[in-house]
Amino acid sequence: MDSKQPVAIFDFDGTLTNQDSFLPFLRWTHSQKSVWTGLYRCSSTVVSYLLGRCSNRDITEKLLTQFYQGWSSETLQTLAIGFAHQDLPKLINPEAIAQLKWHQEQGHQVILVSAALEIYLQPWAEMMHIDKTLANRLEIHQGTITGKLQEENCYGFEKEKQLRQLLGDLSHYYLYAYGDSKADRHVLAIADEPYYRKFKGNQRIMIR
Repeated sequence: MDSKQPVAIFDFDGTLTNQDSFLPFLRWTHSQKSVWTGLYRCSSTVVSYLLGRCSNRDITEKLLTQFYQGWSSETLQTLAIGFAHQDLPKLINPEAIAQLKWHQEQGHQVILVSAALEIYLQPWAEMMHIDKTLANRLEIHQGTITGKLQEENCYGFEKEKQLRQLLGDLSHYYLYAYGDSKADRHVLAIADEPYYRKFKGNQRIMIR
């Protein structure tokens, strides 16, 4: 490890947070009535996703189209920054963030790799002095949100793919990886020290 650069890779939803962050973001940008009405309109796609009949990207873009298609990107960015600074910190797992800060104190590079939306994750990451964020970017056309993702959904194998594109030859790095679901298994599989699901104080629980 002495000759390798240490890098700590964290999933966000369910790993650094105690819950998914998208629904709280919907509540931040919409009234409660609008949230429930929109979710109802997406219910058939949600059921299809739960039954394995559509992809994670399909359900993500269905929700983005329902709630944000046609929005000004500038307006949504302003709301996202407010969410990142005011509401998102309430979702953070203190034990997980202690682990992240431990890596920073050791001088390790810290990277977030998440299917959460970059529009609110990036401002939070900057506030936490995190080195790099790989997350879902919204497609924007002439200053307007289209409801589509700009790139492939940062989920499952795509997490590993984007990480390799960022770092290059992984043999130069000593990788710590933290995740909580099957979407993280590809990143956990390439880590020197993969940690799954739980933190206990500052102690990490390794899966192998």
